[in-house]
Amino acid sequence: MAHDHDLDEVEEHDRGLSHDLPTLLSRRRALALLGGAGLAAALAGCGVGGGGGDSPGTDTGAAAPGSTAGDSPSASGSEIPEETAGPYPGDGSNGVNVLTESGIVRSDITRSFGSASGVAEGVPLTVTLKVLDTASDTAPLQGAAVYLWHCDREGRYSLYADDIRDENYLRGVQEAAADGTVTFKSIFPAAYSGRWPHIHFEVYPSLDAATTATGKLRTSQLALPEAPCRQVYATDGYTQSLQNLSQTSLDTDMVFSDGYSLQLAKVTGDVANGYTATLNVPV
Repeated sequence: MAHDHDLDEVEEHDRGLSHDLPTLLSRRRALALLGGAGLAAALAGCGVGGGGGDSPGTDTGAAAPGSTAGDSPSASGSEIPEETAGPYPGDGSNGVNVLTESGIVRSDITRSFGSASGVAEGVPLTVTLKVLDTASDTAPLQGAAVYLWHCDREGRYSLYADDIRDENYLRGVQEAAADGTVTFKSIFPAAYSGRWPHIHFEVYPSLDAATTATGKLRTSQLALPEAPCRQVYATDGYTQSLQNLSQTSLDTDMVFSDGYSLQLAKVTGDVANGYTATLNVPV
């Protein structure tokens, strides 16, 4: 379980209107503002949701009505929403910059690299993102790169939490293949207090741009469906996550509450063999 002071720090950031409002007022919120009633909705989206998760038994690929998790963007070329990077990005925007360190380009992010030797324990999770170019009829964005990071099964972020400040696991960069895909071998992240289970990522135009932390195209977050979360959180090491999950929902989460159809991953697999999460990322 994450230390109380670590969780307090997470909640302080994730609930901080003054910090998150500029980022959360992305293009999709800007459109709402032009409608006249959007400001109240934008402010509400920055608030913290109340208790009560989604109803048990949700299909692992469940999404908002009229959409399918992990599907291609709509014919209108919808881009994946811009979101806050959170308090622990490790990209140099809030403290340490891991992107410029040798070893950050890797597919297996379960282990630390360099002088660190920690290993993140948890249920295996493979994350595959497909980066698409909305300016080219959603063709694969060849040459793009993705930086992906998330918390461990105790809700802690490497490089920041006191007891794993010297570790850098659960962080990595991958260059997209010809079909726009990047794949990371990881573990299922925890549900920490105040947030729905999620994974952070940044999209860059090239590997060179990613490893110099320049020219970022998009910062967003992937949401995990409820059913696999409940299955994972019933296993050893995730006990606190099950309680945290019951206290929020996708519809009340401060990031996903204004719509998550383009961010809800399709998840397959099981606890014994591990899970795979897939998501298209139109930018």
